[in-house]
Parts: sequence; C-alpha cells; structure tokens
Amino acid sequence: MQQLPILPHDPSRKLVLLIRGLEKSIGVDLQGDYPPVLQDLNFVRDAYKRSVLHPLLFILPDYALTRLTKFAPDFWAWRSGVFLFQTPQTTKDYALVRTLEADRPIDSSKSPESSERIALLESLLMDYRPSAGHPPTDIDLNTCNILFHQLGVAYLSQRNATKAQNYLENALELAQQRQDVSLAAEIYQDLGRTFAHRRSWEQARLYFQQALEIFIEYGDRYSQASTLHQLGRVAQEEREWEQARLYFQQALEIYIEYGAAGGTQSARFSQASTLHNLGAVAYEEREWEQARLYFQQALEIFIECGYRFSQASTLHNLGALAQELREWEQARSYYQQALEIKIEYGDRFSQASTLHQLGNLAQELREWEQARSYYQQALEIYIEYGDRFSQASTLHNLGNLAQELREWEQARSYYQQALEIFIEYGDRYEQASTLHQLGRVAEEVGELSQAKSYYLQALRIFAEFKDGYGVQTFSLPSLVALYQQTQDEEILVGIASVFGVGVEEVRGLLEG
Repeated sequence: MQQLPILPHDPSRKLVLLIRGLEKSIGVDLQGDYPPVLQDLNFVRDAYKRSVLHPLLFILPDYALTRLTKFAPDFWAWRSGVFLFQTPQTTKDYALVRTLEADRPIDSSKSPESSERIALLESLLMDYRPSAGHPPTDIDLNTCNILFHQLGVAYLSQRNATKAQNYLENALELAQQRQDVSLAAEIYQDLGRTFAHRRSWEQARLYFQQALEIFIEYGDRYSQASTLHQLGRVAQEEREWEQARLYFQQALEIYIEYGAAGGTQSARFSQASTLHNLGAVAYEEREWEQARLYFQQALEIFIECGYRFSQASTLHNLGALAQELREWEQARSYYQQALEIKIEYGDRFSQASTLHQLGNLAQELREWEQARSYYQQALEIYIEYGDRFSQASTLHNLGNLAQELREWEQARSYYQQALEIFIEYGDRYEQASTLHQLGRVAEEVGELSQAKSYYLQALRIFAEFKDGYGVQTFSLPSLVALYQQTQDEEILVGIASVFGVGVEEVRGLLEG
C-alpha cells in the first residue's frame, strides 16, 4: 500500500493491482474458521476507496473464490465482473500426475506439505467434478473417483475422520455407479480404517469384511492379507485375543508367501507390522517371552529395510514389556529411543503415547514431579489434536499419581473425567480400572458404601470380559478387605450375583 502512490507507471495506461496467491491464506474448507484475511477485506472495504485508487484484480481458483463469497460477502458485493477461465487439459494432467503419483505419501502430521497436497487435490476435484452443461467423460469420472478417494485418505492421515468419511462415501457411491469393484474394495477398506479411528469397531469390522469378500472373489491375495491384518486390529481392540491372533497369523502367512516369491519391500514391511501386532496380542495375554520375540523380529525387519520411523512403535512396545518385567533402565532406554525418532520425524501426535509411558515409568520409580511433567505434556498433545479417548488414559494416570501423593480430591477429579470419556466412547473394559481406582479413593476418605459400589461395578466388568487378572488382582482382594472391615452382607450378595453362585458359597470361599 505504501508503494502504490510512488509506483512509476505510464499515465496513458490504467494501473491495475493484480493479487495472486491469496488462496494460501484463504484456505479450502467451507466449514473452517473465519480466515483473518477475509475478515479484513470484509470489514475495511471502505478504506480501499482512499488507499487503493486502482482496480483490484483477484486471480483465484474456484474453491478459494467460493470461500471468499462465503466469508467476505460485503467485499464480494463490490465486484464489477467475474471472468472464468478453463484450466488447460495439459495443466490438469500435469497436476494430476504430480499429486496422485507422488513418491512421498502424506505423513500423519498436519504439516504445510500435507495441507498443500490436500489443497491441490481439492483444486483438481473442482476441475474434474461433473457440472451443469459439461457432461463428464468416462476418464473424467474415473479421475474424479480417484480424487474423492485420495482426499478421503489424505484427511484420514490428518486424523480428520469426519471429512475422510464424507469424501470416501462420495468415492464409494461413484465407484458403485461405475461398477468399479476393485476401487470399491479399496474404499471399503479405508472406510473401515475411518470408523476404526472413531472407535466404531462394529462398523469398521463390517467395512473390512466387505472389502475382504471382494478381494477373495477376485483372488487378490495380497489385499486379503492387509484386510485380515485390519480385522485383527479390530478384534484386538475388542479384546478378542484368539480371533485377533488368528487374523494376524493368516495375514502373516500371505506376507511371508509373497516375500519368499521375491516380493517387494512392501511385503517385508507388512510382515514386520503383523509381527508387531502379534507381539501386542501376546503382551495383552501376558505371554512376555513370546511378545519379546515377536517385537524383536519386527524391529530387525524395520532396521533391515531402513524403516526408521516404524521402529519407534516397536521400541515403544519393547519399553512397555521391559517395564512389565521391572527392567526399569531398559524400559527407559527403549522409550527414549522411540521418542527421539518421533521427534526426528516431527510426529507430534504419537510422541504423546511415549511421553505417557515415560510418565508411567517415572511414577513406578516414585519420581513424582517427573511423572507429572510427562503426563501433562502427553495430555496437552492429545487435547491439541482433539483425541478425547487418549486423554482418558492420561487423566486416569494423573489421578493415580495424585492418589499416590494422597491428593484425594484431585485424584477423584481426574478419575471422574477419565470415566466420563470412557463412558462417552462406550469402552466398558477401560471403565473397570477407573471405577476400581475411584473405589480406592472413596475407601481412603472413609466413604465405604461408595467404595463398595465402585468395586462391585469394576468386578462385574472384569468378569464380563473374562479378565481373570483384573478379578484376582484388583477387584476381589479389595472387596474381601472391605468385607472384613465392614461385615457388609451386600458385598457377598454382589460377588455372588456376578459369578452366579450362592451367597453361602462366597462366604465359605472367603472364610476358607
């Protein structure tokens, strides 16, 4: 603005102020925040009469123009003319190749590079999407279908499940109209991943099953393996350990088959990922040596193939395993290695899980302030990324830390917040541990009736999920101790109800 009055120009020719690149500040999302640049355009438009004595010519892609009309309607009302230019086919083709066949996939962070690629996909979709007066060709419809799918995958990589679902459902509808069964199967798989991200496990399972049926029908063994792997992860989240193990074993056999036949590095990488998840199942089943073996095999392949980023997750799990075996320094070393890799790759979101575990380890070693610091860092990241479910586990551990420090009301507050989130997400199993801890807090402050209620609720859930460890290690010992303290017969009635036995049988077991 300061340069305009002194800018040299030919008096016989009109000076026009050309504005390009504004779309980078405008953004692409019609449901997003109010862009500050458009807010300024809208509310200070009268000032331009005095400060800019020349015509303004904005050069914008279609999606940015749509956003301008939405967020700066007063400024838009001043327009003298709108000129539409058709993107040359050669330009569209070049952009399409550059975007869809990029060597480096979108990473899982909200980096500018990821956002730029999404903006380019959005722009391409505007060009290829069918519109009135322009009947689409088969090639255009195919390209449009691919763009819908790619945008869904891109938004899923940014953990935006709502937008991912919207684009993927559009992609699926178009693929079904075009009878493109192969693409439909891929979209079913990505919709499964989207609903898994939302922890809607049954819906995720349904989509994965639909994908698997198509892959089996068409004899696509490799894609069958990736879908079996995903079904294993769903079973894992639903604590269906044997079913999860079966799916992972089936997937692993196919990946090994492809590797033995001189398959690509992708098959080797997939072997490692599946071994990692088999290790996670063994860990949950408390099969420590089997878990260690699987994790070590996975790590060796990741190192062999140069997949440094993927090493972080396995190092993290080896840390958790070492922690379970009370190998404190080994656990800390694994966690620190995992965290360094995540920081190196700028994966801020996944840093949270390792910070959480470092907090848990510090707590085990009674390093209270260090533990609190790690938990708070993890919680801040989960809040930043809007991951409410993961916040619950960290809130639970902050409650446990406050409990260790005898800060009863602070502990109760953290546990209540965690419990509300577990209930919100319908995760009954995770509720059990938090209910049990709320019982311990209630018992410590003398609220024995409330403690009884919490302990019995936890026992019922542990029993429902056939978690013998939770029953024998946490719920029953606490209820037995409370009964010995209070002689409250309702405790015996509650235990008998959970196990479907008589009260006298429970009494006999306790007295025995």
